[in-house]
Amino acid sequence: MKLGIINWIYEEHFKDVSDKGLEYLEICVNDRDKEFLENVEKTKELSEKYNIKISSVGRWGSDRILKTGELNDEELSIEYKLIDACQKLDAPVYVTGCNYVEEFSYYENVTFAIKYFEKLIEYAKPKNIKIATYNCRWNNFVHSDPAWNLIHGYLKDLYIKYDTSHCIYDGGDYLSETKKWCNRFAHVHIKGVLVVDGQRYDDPPAGLDQTDWSSFIGMLYSGGYDGVLSIEPHSPLWQGELGRKGIEYTIRYIKKFML
Repeated sequence: MKLGIINWIYEEHFKDVSDKGLEYLEICVNDRDKEFLENVEKTKELSEKYNIKISSVGRWGSDRILKTGELNDEELSIEYKLIDACQKLDAPVYVTGCNYVEEFSYYENVTFAIKYFEKLIEYAKPKNIKIATYNCRWNNFVHSDPAWNLIHGYLKDLYIKYDTSHCIYDGGDYLSETKKWCNRFAHVHIKGVLVVDGQRYDDPPAGLDQTDWSSFIGMLYSGGYDGVLSIEPHSPLWQGELGRKGIEYTIRYIKKFML
């Protein structure tokens, strides 16, 4: 496994990743698709200059399915362009999701999602890029079972971007999910979790939180995962100098479990 971090596409971001002694940068495009797509060539130059590989590119939160139940062709077009960018940047994984349309049944929503992901997989496969669904709940219902059983069970070339925090905050069992689905993990986030009085309190640096990282990473190894562990600084409390020290701590901490 390799260790990386989420950051953005400017030179100071690549320099920051390099200064931290990391070799992988994850790009979460989200609603910044225009800026990202206009700077793909520059991003590739910076990747080569700093010898920082792009671990994945992803887009969270968008509506892939319209209220009518039709596929969102405009969104599909954007995602095709982002997949093309993955190819140019040698990023092996594109991360996406699918919204739930309340006007339709669960069965119909599963059918819509399968049709949408089939198009992405068909487009990405010749480019040797894996399509992975994020397990974040942000405008996405394809985050756990039964959706994984139905959708990933049917689409054998659909993978998972896994983040333990989303499972924990939803009251799930992340070790159980890892045991069952690790062979479909294509990308993994490292983000701390802190639950106090039964509620989400903060996302502190990994290693200063409640996640059993040694067991989780051990299960990744036993399950054959050999991708990137991507640090996601996400806390509103750990900012500035404290945030910098927290990231440095997480890097030292996670490296202890990497063989």
